[in-house]
Amino acid sequence: MTITMPSYPWLESYDAGVPYTLKPYPRQTLLDIVAETARERPNHPAFLSKGAQVDYARFQQESDAFAAALANMGVEPGDRVALLIPNSPQFFVAQFGAWKTGAIVSPLNPTYTKRELKHALNYIGAITAIVLTPFYAKLKALQAETRLQRIIATEIKEYLPSLLRLLFTILKEKKEGHRITLAPGDVWLQSLLRRYADAPLPDVTVGPDDPALLMFTDGTMGVPKAAVGSHHALVMSGMQYKAWFGEMLVDWEDMLMALMPLSHIYGQAGVAATGFVGHHPLALVPNLQDINDVLATIRKTRPAFLPTVPTLFIALLRHPDVLAGKADLSSIKLCISGTAPLRFETKQRFETLTGGRIVEGYALTESMMAGVVMPVKGIYKPGAVGLPLPDVELRIADIEGGEGSLLPGEIGEVLLRAPQLMLGYWHQPEETANTVRDGWLYTGDIGFLDEDGYLHIVDRKKDVIKLNGFQVWPREVEEVIASHPAVAEVGVAGVPDDCQGKAVKAWVVLQPGQTLSVNALRMWCCQQLATYKIPRYIEFRSDLPKSTVGKILRWELRE
Repeated sequence: MTITMPSYPWLESYDAGVPYTLKPYPRQTLLDIVAETARERPNHPAFLSKGAQVDYARFQQESDAFAAALANMGVEPGDRVALLIPNSPQFFVAQFGAWKTGAIVSPLNPTYTKRELKHALNYIGAITAIVLTPFYAKLKALQAETRLQRIIATEIKEYLPSLLRLLFTILKEKKEGHRITLAPGDVWLQSLLRRYADAPLPDVTVGPDDPALLMFTDGTMGVPKAAVGSHHALVMSGMQYKAWFGEMLVDWEDMLMALMPLSHIYGQAGVAATGFVGHHPLALVPNLQDINDVLATIRKTRPAFLPTVPTLFIALLRHPDVLAGKADLSSIKLCISGTAPLRFETKQRFETLTGGRIVEGYALTESMMAGVVMPVKGIYKPGAVGLPLPDVELRIADIEGGEGSLLPGEIGEVLLRAPQLMLGYWHQPEETANTVRDGWLYTGDIGFLDEDGYLHIVDRKKDVIKLNGFQVWPREVEEVIASHPAVAEVGVAGVPDDCQGKAVKAWVVLQPGQTLSVNALRMWCCQQLATYKIPRYIEFRSDLPKSTVGKILRWELRE
C-alpha cells in the first residue's frame, strides 16, 4: 500500500532524512526499553551523578527490588506515588520501581511550600511518597492533613563515590539539613533495596496505554492542574526527538545533560525519554540553578547534548571560569532552548563558545512534549520557535471562536494535535473538555504560521492587555525592552489603573553594573512601539519570580 505524504507546509522545511511520520509506533513502554538495554548491554552507563556511575544492570535490579518492596507494602495498580526528589539515580529507581507495580507517578517540585505541597498531594490522592532527606520534615509536618500512609526517605550520598560520601558525611550532611531521624513507621529506600534484592516482581502487566505520570502544569496562571500522561506518550516523544536530531546524536555513545527538573515535562519526556530511547547516558544535575555544579558536570562528563533554558545559557556565559577561558565546553554539539524566548545575541555567543548548535523548541505539559523544534541544519528564523515534529499537526484558529484555520501570517490561537497528548486533567473532566476538543489541544498560546510552516508565538491568550479598544501583547513589549543592552530580564503584564482601567507595566532587572532611568527606557520603547504599547509603569527589581525551569511568572508579578 502506498502512503501519501500530507501536504503540510512545514514538511518541505524538514532537514534531509527526517521522516514526516514514525507510525506505527512500537507497542512499548520505557520499562520495556530499559529492560532490553539491560539485557543487551548490562554494563552500559544509565546515569552519571557526582562522579558515580550507575549501569543498566544495577538500575534494573534496584528498580525491581523497589517494585517488590512497594507491592509488599500494599501499593497496587492505579495508586499514586509522589516523588519529592531532585534529579538523581534514586529518582529513577523510585519512578521505575513504582511503575512496575502499576502505580501512577507524580513527580513534585521538592521546593513547594507546605501549602502547595498539601494541595498537590490531596489533589492526586497520593498514598505513598519518596522524599529526599532535606524535604522530609516539611512532608512529615503535613502528613496528617493528607492521605499519605507511607513515607520512604532517601539521602543524596547513597549514590556518591566512597570518598565523596565520606566527605559529605563529615562536612555537609548535618550542616545542610541532610541528616535526619525517621519517625516510627517510615523507612529508608536503601534498606528496602537490600531487603527485597532477591524478591520476585509483582505480577502486574503494565501496558502502553496505562497512565504513567501526573505532571503538574507550571502554574503560570496561578492554578496548577495535573496532566495525565500514558506510558506510550513517553516512548513516542522520545522517538520523535531522536528522529529530529538524526545523526547529530549517536545512539549508545553521546552523553545527555539531565539538568531540567524531572518534576517538569521537559525533563521527563524531552530529556529522560529521549535518553532512554537512544540509550544515551544521562549526566544528572540536581539543581539547575547551581551553575558551579552544572559547569563541573560538563567538565567531568563531556556531554554532547544540552537541553535547557535561556537563563542557563546566560549564566554559563557570565561564569568567571568561562569568561577567563578556563572552561572547555567544546563537547557540546547540540542544545535545545525552551520555556522562554532566547535572545539571538545569546544564541550567537553560546554557539561561538562551544562550536555547537542551539535550536529552540516549544511544547506543553498537556502535549507530553509533542511540539515544535527548529531544524538542526535548516533555516533558522529569529522570532520563530520551529517546525512541528513528525506526527505533530498545527493549525491557527480564530481567537474568539476557535474554528477554522487561518491563513499564513494571520494571528490566532495555536491548536496542536499529536498521538501522545495527555489523557486529560486528573479528575477534571470539564477542564479537559475545554482544552482538548475533537483531538485538538487548545494551547491558549497566540501565534501564527508563516509560509514555510514555522510557528511564531506572539503571547498567551489570557495575558493579552486590552485597553481603550487596543490589544497589547506582553511578549512584544518584553522583546523590545530586553533588546536594551542594560537589561537582563523583563516581565510585562496588565495592572489596574484608575485612568485607563488597565495599564501596561514592566518589571525590569538590569545587567550587573548597569544603570538605566525610567525615562531613558521609555524613550527606547518609543522608537519601536506604538504609544499605547509603551509601559505606563516601570519598576526596577533585583529579580523576577520564576517557575522551576526559569519561566517568568507574570501572574505573580500582577499579584
